[in-house]
Amino acid sequence: MKHGIRITFLGTGTSQGIPVIACECEVCKSTDAFDHRLRSSILIESATTTVVIDTGPDFRYQMLRESIKKINAVVFTHEHRDHIAGLDDIRAFNFKQGESIPLYCTAAVEKAIRRDFHYAFAETKYPGVPEMHIIPIHDEPFMVGDIPFLPIKVLHYKMPVLGFRIHNFTYITDASFIADEELNKVMGSDIVVLNALRKQTHISHFNLEQALQIMDYLKPQEGYFTHISHLLGLHREVQLELPPNIKLAFDGLKIEI
Repeated sequence: MKHGIRITFLGTGTSQGIPVIACECEVCKSTDAFDHRLRSSILIESATTTVVIDTGPDFRYQMLRESIKKINAVVFTHEHRDHIAGLDDIRAFNFKQGESIPLYCTAAVEKAIRRDFHYAFAETKYPGVPEMHIIPIHDEPFMVGDIPFLPIKVLHYKMPVLGFRIHNFTYITDASFIADEELNKVMGSDIVVLNALRKQTHISHFNLEQALQIMDYLKPQEGYFTHISHLLGLHREVQLELPPNIKLAFDGLKIEI
């Protein structure tokens, strides 16, 4: 069943992006556009609502690249800098829309945002600072306009992170553990997006083998890997190693749900 929602992968890279500064590996030196990855984020668009999940350091360029003219809200997965650092550029939408932008986030993310962007929450604000307001989320379902969000609790080493299920689509990034009860919330999704950092094991991210095991358990019609590092390998070569229904996501990829 189609729900009239389009998902755009704004970025599919890990915290350093690809190419990595000063790196001379074959992935970072690749001229293949599929090997160029901004920090991980997605855009969700229905007929009436536009939502961004995470505003990393590349947020400004991602908005320009996709010619986004309006945002109704930002939803955050967690508080690491590669997922919140670009939030100041939300002020462009303040100016255009003439309104404060709601931020849907946990208490931990709110604490980090209020710390890093303290000037936006000051009693006396400098002219032109971002206008935004916090809407707390936990593990209960919530709506942003006409788009339903079901939080999926995962662990990023010891840090709680939220993934989200939207109808038949689930997006999970920065995970190294998902409890069975949370996987049950994902079960039945037609499309699953999951982080797959590299082939070697990692303390706070699924590696490729672990991500494939989870996809095999969930058995989605389509699976996509994101939050990819240069250590995973060249996009076209790694893609050849994957099952037919599993693909490496890439920046600018659009899918319909």
